[in-house]
Amino acid sequence: MYEASIHHDGSELYVLTPGDGAIFVGDRVTLRVRTGPDAPVERVLLRTAPDGEGEFRTLQAVETTPAARWWSVDITILNRVTHYRFLIITADGMRWLNASGLHRHNPTDAEDFKLVAGWDIPEWLESAVFYQIFPDRFCDGDPANNVRDGEYEYRGVRSRAGNWGEVARTVKMEDQLTYYGGDLAGIAQKLDYIEDLGASALYLNPIFSAYSNHRYDVTDYFQVDPHLGGNQALVHLREATFRRGMRLILDIVPNHCGVAHPWFQAALNNPEAETADFFTINHETGEYESWLGVPTLPKLNYRSRRLREVMYQGENAAFRYWLKPPYSIDGWRIDVANMLARQGEVDLNLEVGSGIRQAVKGTRPDAYLLGENFFDASSQLQGDFLDGAMNYSGFTIPLWRWLSPDRVWAKGGSREPVTVGPISTKEFVRTLDAFRATIPWQAARMQFNLLGSHDTARIWTRLGGNRDHLRLAIGLLFTYPGVPSVYYGDEIGMQGDEHHNRDTMVWDPARWDSSLREFYRRMIALRKSAPALCRGGFQWLLAEGDVAAYLRESREDALIVVASRGAEVSSLQLPAAVGGIADGTRWVDVLTGEEVTVQAGGLPLKRVPAGVMIWRRQQ
Repeated sequence: MYEASIHHDGSELYVLTPGDGAIFVGDRVTLRVRTGPDAPVERVLLRTAPDGEGEFRTLQAVETTPAARWWSVDITILNRVTHYRFLIITADGMRWLNASGLHRHNPTDAEDFKLVAGWDIPEWLESAVFYQIFPDRFCDGDPANNVRDGEYEYRGVRSRAGNWGEVARTVKMEDQLTYYGGDLAGIAQKLDYIEDLGASALYLNPIFSAYSNHRYDVTDYFQVDPHLGGNQALVHLREATFRRGMRLILDIVPNHCGVAHPWFQAALNNPEAETADFFTINHETGEYESWLGVPTLPKLNYRSRRLREVMYQGENAAFRYWLKPPYSIDGWRIDVANMLARQGEVDLNLEVGSGIRQAVKGTRPDAYLLGENFFDASSQLQGDFLDGAMNYSGFTIPLWRWLSPDRVWAKGGSREPVTVGPISTKEFVRTLDAFRATIPWQAARMQFNLLGSHDTARIWTRLGGNRDHLRLAIGLLFTYPGVPSVYYGDEIGMQGDEHHNRDTMVWDPARWDSSLREFYRRMIALRKSAPALCRGGFQWLLAEGDVAAYLRESREDALIVVASRGAEVSSLQLPAAVGGIADGTRWVDVLTGEEVTVQAGGLPLKRVPAGVMIWRRQQ
């Protein structure tokens, strides 16, 4: 049991810095490790690797309380990235403590703790809660700019005006050319609703000129689609968000553009065109590289220096342009960031990503740079490209698979799904740990956590209408390290699978799941107001059977989250002592008001219902 009490993470209780902001080369930093007061720990050593050479330092036992012993050492930051781990010497042998836990074997450096100099979470992002909007489906604020039936033809299909409230599909080209009239004016008109929910930041799917309703087939990176209201509508929306203190990030598609983009049409028709090297085209056959072979989405070729100039390097490049007044957006979500500037044997992903980061941060130092990545984004999260990634693999998908079976679609063949899961609680915990361990704590705090998006089934549908599981998922969304996001309509119980996940927003309160919306409101308010959730550390306390529990703790605040996917447990003695929690400490369930006190090293829970319990330490 004593091994579970040995803990370090990158939060303010364990990494003491000269100020509250970023760490810089030359700073003196204090690193601390917490162990149980009676743990048979004889020595603790720090291993760093300044300039690539291993070096050990001894930690001093600086404080012992009834619940913990604290070990401490000071170091000077010498490199941009400081890798470190701890060697724990005990009466029964040695162990390494790194970001993935305690190990008897000698682990690789990949899961070392890391400090990245000059990199810290933007202040506004600490307490941010995002609300994701698919613009065409949220609110029709200006019917005058709506797409009309047959207004234009694209790839042999004519545009169609859909009726608000009808079932929207995403599969065929006809579906992609069906518009429902949502626009930026409509979003501005509904900011009171979003503010009442508690969200403090908006993430909008693409708004730039395009022919499809999803607008990932952009035809002009410098114009807001006129059917959304044009550039002036964005100015008005930005002014409205400013008045409410809301932040705004936009979706950009630098990996590919639309087949109708003038750049591509010029290149396709003339191999000597100014934009010819923006793409990879075989002019003898007419074939060209595209995103996943989709002909409407020709892939951009970042071997072109001119393309880099217009996309991010130039003073008024696309990535910079919208960060400046009068738009002054607060950051970008980069579509398919995992595929950006990768094409066969050419892999310029980190080179281009670093250039994008320099351009964005040079224009707006506090901008949030977010990337889409359904897989392992750790290589992009080391302080030289993304701030955070859409945390599908490190949060969303493991949560889905813990709570219900999931489907994996095999490429080729009959495209029949393979059903996987549900996974065990220990597997769930190990997966979350694995994806958190390979990135700096700074990046873990900026991961974009979500239960679903425009690319997935809605969470209510994913969980088969299980309300206990839904409340559990929502509870974890707002208490796990990272920045939470709500997909529009999830808060009122909207449903839909992967092909029916972009229905128009329901604005009739009589059709809302009002109790669900109220639960979202409570969780959002807690996330924004609790220092332990905004900047606290993370430690698992339990992962057994169907129950997982963790501690979030900052200097002045602490919460314990207990998640149960199974039937009600009649009683549970939660091992509080492993979290350095002393006997006599009082805790209150923020959802029920029930109070308990730590006794004999445990938090005595009379019952653990299916769903989530959130206990907050009382001063």
